[in-house]
Amino acid sequence: MLMFELFLAGGIVMYPLLGFSIVATALVAERLVFWTKVNRRQRPIVRDVLRTYPHDFDAALLKLKKNVDLPIARIFLEALEVDHFPPHAFRLTLEGATQAELPMLRRFNSIFDMIITASPLLGLLGTVLGLIRSFASLNLGNVGSESALQVTGGISEALVSTAAGLIVAVVTLLFASVFRGFYRRQIAAIQEYGSQLEVLHLSRHEGFKLRNDELNNYEYS
Repeated sequence: MLMFELFLAGGIVMYPLLGFSIVATALVAERLVFWTKVNRRQRPIVRDVLRTYPHDFDAALLKLKKNVDLPIARIFLEALEVDHFPPHAFRLTLEGATQAELPMLRRFNSIFDMIITASPLLGLLGTVLGLIRSFASLNLGNVGSESALQVTGGISEALVSTAAGLIVAVVTLLFASVFRGFYRRQIAAIQEYGSQLEVLHLSRHEGFKLRNDELNNYEYS
């Protein structure tokens, strides 16, 4: 009941702030599920793929296909589909696949930024509206209880809307900062594992080349 009374006391700006809070909560929940899945499953899967790839290409490919819901698995899968390409083409494919995954990793960042920016402004708008209401209700010639009630109601609207806007912005900013940290660590991990995959591909490619040269020399001899 107290929350409902506070909501009503905040005035008209509480409705868009409520909408912002609902949207932020839904998006935060989606990002939490996404990053929890990535952080829990990615490292062991990638290490297993890197360990398997040099001597069992098909097993590594199958492992990636089973975990295609992970961004780095999709990146590796796209690169390994051109495993027969020379190293420079393989690297370009790996970089292109990484760039294609960046929007998914940065998903909803613009919406978080909008909520963080707009919520305090809405709270400030509520403050202005509440003060306007208070001054409009102020009548120096009539200091009765009704006038005082209208004045305090306007001040209450100003304070509640300001607090609500700041709360929505601060909570959203907290989670958005956590997700940006996850994003930076994910980019670093993709670069690290991608470099390891390039090295393995180079050694694999050079190994095939050496064996082919040996076979050709044997045929000519």
